[in-house]
Amino acid sequence: MDAMLRALNRCGLGARIGERATVADARGWLEAQLEGGAPDMGAGLGVPSAAEVAEAFSGLRRAQGARDQAALEQARRRIREVAVAEARAALGQRLVTERPYVERLVGFWSNHLCISVAAKPILAPLAGSYEREAIRPHVLGRFEDMVLASARHPAMLLYLDNAQSVGPGSQAGRRTGPGGQRRGLNENYARELMELHTLGVAGGYTQQDVQELARILTGWSTGGIGPAARGARGDGDLGFVFRPLTHEPGSKTLLGVRYDESGAREGESAIRALCRHPSTARFVATKLVRHFVADDPPAEAIDQVARVFASTEGDLREVARTMVRVDAAWAPETRKFRTPQDWLVAVFRALRVREAQDGFAPLLMQLRQPLWGPAAPKGYADTTQEWADPDSLMNRAELARTIAARVARASVEPDQLLSVVDVGEADPLRTLLADGSIAAEERIALASGGPAFQWR
Repeated sequence: MDAMLRALNRCGLGARIGERATVADARGWLEAQLEGGAPDMGAGLGVPSAAEVAEAFSGLRRAQGARDQAALEQARRRIREVAVAEARAALGQRLVTERPYVERLVGFWSNHLCISVAAKPILAPLAGSYEREAIRPHVLGRFEDMVLASARHPAMLLYLDNAQSVGPGSQAGRRTGPGGQRRGLNENYARELMELHTLGVAGGYTQQDVQELARILTGWSTGGIGPAARGARGDGDLGFVFRPLTHEPGSKTLLGVRYDESGAREGESAIRALCRHPSTARFVATKLVRHFVADDPPAEAIDQVARVFASTEGDLREVARTMVRVDAAWAPETRKFRTPQDWLVAVFRALRVREAQDGFAPLLMQLRQPLWGPAAPKGYADTTQEWADPDSLMNRAELARTIAARVARASVEPDQLLSVVDVGEADPLRTLLADGSIAAEERIALASGGPAFQWR
């Protein structure tokens, strides 16, 4: 096993031609990336501004309310423009970053606390801003701050319906609407917050805890989605709003802890407590080790990461540093199959592509892993079983030919790809790449679509 290629491919986003020779200390290279602040988006990527995102979203809501077909089509076009720009910027960042380990962590946590445009297309203009605003600033900070940022972001509030949740005993909950209907409690976010974001399905909570957490989180909503509510601040902006009229009054008890009525502070205290719970440390550590080490994560590695997570109260910089130091991550027998996003980014980095074209995102649709589009709130799986079926492998091989024809012929010699994959001296890939009787584009396609490129 080549340790530097393991670092570049397993913990990074894919080796570039010649990069292997520039660094001698694999673990030191990874740990150095953890120094400094949160990973900013690079300049020149065309990231939409907050105002552009808010206007695209609000424009669609206005057009839907007005029932103006022409305005609705115009709003949808603007939504598509923003969504394409967000995808191009996010994928472009993965191609040009000099901190690929940190960018992998951004992707991991974005998937852990995922939202889904596939489930709710209305989120299309918000998905990129969610990753930039809720995930990226906290990826080297504290886990609880990231979860709180996620909980307060309009994308999550809308995706898991907490913006619609109304306490049955609140002023709004006691009112009757047309036909005598009353708005009620929505448990979706409370359930996923415990099952998928913090404690895990075996984390020791009950259905009663789900209901109590849902009551605690009533009033957590977002501005810009309807008429202003008395007592809500910032309602004209697409941001977090606490609505006292929909908040369930009285004390609540979650996991045996009583929370006295204190408005938005109830939710913040409850989320911080969930993030610091021992079950959360183990659940998060298991996902991290599965992502970085093996589909069947070694218990010793899980224990090591969980101890650091718990002892540092979720300091994600220290957790990431610990992942680098886990011996199992460097064992020759462990390996991870590349997800479609991993594979496509790795191929483009190897082929010296430094800009994500608009056609990049549709390729991920074809590969069944579009950005910010998992089928369920649990996010995309990253196991071999999920992605290594024959149809998927054939699809990658066909796309490899298309990619090679488009981008490879002007800048890459086939045998240069040997510097980005870890293959033995007797591996047939070496013979293939050196065979001048085969067209260069074909050799590049066979290599990037073949077995060596499928693993990280």
